[in-house]
Amino acid sequence: MEKKEVIDTIVEIESKTDATLQTLSTLKDEIANLLEENQTLRMENKHLRERLEDQAVQAQENQENVGLTKSRLNLENIYEEGFHVCNMFYGQRRVEDEPCAFCLEVIYGER
Repeated sequence: MEKKEVIDTIVEIESKTDATLQTLSTLKDEIANLLEENQTLRMENKHLRERLEDQAVQAQENQENVGLTKSRLNLENIYEEGFHVCNMFYGQRRVEDEPCAFCLEVIYGER
């Protein structure tokens, strides 16, 4: 190998090494950005999970408070025993325990 070929080879290796170094530097910066974004997303995810938990607890508390009143529970018990509780057929036995839309409205309808 001649001196010129050796020098050309060294220059070529140096050029490729510089390009590789530049690529590594770019990758290093990109990884740093990704790690920062990942940490930010983890924190945001944690806050959102906490908020969802709080909302679930609050919804459960609200649902417990919305239960039927004592009088409606009594009507529900009478209905489940097979009797009508609606205005149209109050006190009559339900044939084969078929559902009655009027009774259900009285028990579960809006107050």
